[in-house]
Amino acid sequence: MYITIEGIDTAGKSTQIQKLQEHYKDALITKEPGGTELGTKIREIVLGAEIKSKKAEFLLFLADRAEHIQEVIKPNIDKMIISDRSVVSGVAYALVQGEISETAIVHLNRFATDAIYPKKVFLLKLTKEELEYRLSQKKLDGIELRGVEYLLGIQEAIIKATQLLDLELVVVDATKDIEAITKEIISAI
Repeated sequence: MYITIEGIDTAGKSTQIQKLQEHYKDALITKEPGGTELGTKIREIVLGAEIKSKKAEFLLFLADRAEHIQEVIKPNIDKMIISDRSVVSGVAYALVQGEISETAIVHLNRFATDAIYPKKVFLLKLTKEELEYRLSQKKLDGIELRGVEYLLGIQEAIIKATQLLDLELVVVDATKDIEAITKEIISAI
């Protein structure tokens, strides 16, 4: 089963993936962007905040996504795959940019993924207050520097992305205790 853990920065994706890996010992753990050698380079470029064109950023994410599907997901589709982000985040970020139509975003992502999507999407959802607190506790990367309202817009766009891609969404309150979140995800798998 191919599942994805989605959420904005600081929502606890890495923590939950680590907990799921302890529970599903044979699971393949991956991430997007950065789940391949090429993806790691693309991730560095995007998080480095060097890109001026939102369209260029979108196309780089599509390149990473196509490589990730080809190199990681397709060869392991019969196994348990747990991904830190997926096509869902890609669509969400593109929706927020507002430079590309919803139809084009969906079609280009379908092209990049060969319509191979996660079976379940888990969104770790944060409140504005919790997001502000968590961001205040760390050094911000290029995406986080865009601000709280931008990140909350991404969070809402993740929900819309699952609707556009017709994917099963499980919304999880990311302000809960870590163990409670893990139990909720495992019970929904």
